[in-house]
Amino acid sequence: EQSRDVPRKTLNRVVRFTADAARQTLDPASEKLILEVPQPFVNHNGGHLAFGDDGYLYVGLGDGGALGDPQNNAQDVTNLLGSILRLDIDTPDDGPPYAIPPDNPFADPDTFPRARPEIYAYGLRNPWRFSFDHRRRGGNGRLWAADVGHERHEEVNLIVKGGNYGWRIREGLAPFRGDETPNPPTKLIPPVVDHHRRDAGSITGGYVYHGRRNPLLEGAYVYGDYLTGKLFLLRLDSGRVREHLHFASVPQPVSFGLDRRGELYVCSFDGRLYTLRPPKR
Repeated sequence: EQSRDVPRKTLNRVVRFTADAARQTLDPASEKLILEVPQPFVNHNGGHLAFGDDGYLYVGLGDGGALGDPQNNAQDVTNLLGSILRLDIDTPDDGPPYAIPPDNPFADPDTFPRARPEIYAYGLRNPWRFSFDHRRRGGNGRLWAADVGHERHEEVNLIVKGGNYGWRIREGLAPFRGDETPNPPTKLIPPVVDHHRRDAGSITGGYVYHGRRNPLLEGAYVYGDYLTGKLFLLRLDSGRVREHLHFASVPQPVSFGLDRRGELYVCSFDGRLYTLRPPKR
């Protein structure tokens, strides 16, 4: 994260394959390129995909790397970096790989002639895992994202259409090195939670829990921190934090997943997959 000798040149690619559900395999010959995004550095490249309740594909991209977003990519809506994209990939096989949802915030070329219409939200440093609280599971459709901080702050955001989450003007709730850009493209949206590095050092986004095994977690957003191993739960009430606490620990949580029943799993960098069980009484 802090090296000044970050090699240049890397690439984000979004591709699709045809699956054989019965065999649980992919056909390598069916690969189709959806999107390719050059990255100026090898760190802060994001790398998460999810479908929303609207059927569109959401793609998370970091600011492009190095230290302090030196190219100011995250506040520049003429490029895709430092953003969450929203794409319609339900297109004909012989047509373009994706279309722009007509209600994307920058979809109108007359109003935003230079902005990238793929952008759904921006001002993110490195959104390391985002997820929807899907309505089919009993959720409210909200989009949650954990954004990895630079030096002092980690943050959890509720992502909304057209939202600007502040990087590199702000890191968490604090000005970033005094860099108060006078005219950001849109008003900045503060994080739901701002972790100082005393509490978390490299945040990993999770899911809102709607399983049956852990009723005490019902409706809570569960996420973690890679460096400390802490797992947190977070509940909101009318948009404000009602409950926020460290409730468990797992070595180096790097990602989360859900099974068909909505039970939560934690991927660890130690090569293991952990699940959460209710506390013994």
